Amino acid sequence: MKVRSARFVVSAVRGADLPRDGRPQIVFAGRSNVGKSSLINRMLGRKNLARTSSRPGRTRTVNFFLIDESWYVVDLPGYGYARVSKREREAWGRSVERYLRSAAGLARVVLLVDGKVAGTPLDSEAYAYLRSLKFDPVVAVTKIDRIGRGVRARTLAEVAELLGMPSAAALFPVSSRTGEGVARLLGVLLNPEFSPGGAPQNPRT
Repeated sequence: MKVRSARFVVSAVRGADLPRDGRPQIVFAGRSNVGKSSLINRMLGRKNLARTSSRPGRTRTVNFFLIDESWYVVDLPGYGYARVSKREREAWGRSVERYLRSAAGLARVVLLVDGKVAGTPLDSEAYAYLRSLKFDPVVAVTKIDRIGRGVRARTLAEVAELLGMPSAAALFPVSSRTGEGVARLLGVLLNPEFSPGGAPQNPRT
């Protein structure tokens, strides 16, 4: 699929800032420095739509981008960044939870996990948290180009085990640098026949 238009809409801080027009939303969540903004830009064919930085923790609001005037990409603040105050981290958490609760029924959530480290306990907590809110996250394993092909299957299995994923759930290895796996992920996310809880064939290859 080729994206024809993509534009920034709003950085939501309060509940009143959230778009309420009923358009579907694809939400990207993940640890700070996992590569959310880079993957969004690659997926949409834009260089600087979502702001990227060498410094983690720069996304501090719930950012909405309107795609082809028909659906949203939502970039959530990254979790796990230690160089901010506890008060600020708690504020991020409240903002994210407020948004996720308001998006029930509209949003499909993509949880990004860093393939170089095969995930962290924070990723496991995030996955469990999303499931507690009745989401069934699609899991994308980022930076796959930095993992040797001979160990990729083991890395994906480690991620699935860490998160406690159901055996039939899908994992999508992707690289924002090379583009590997990005079109496949987007195609699945936009497939109306794909339910968040369903998995395509051979999901971990």
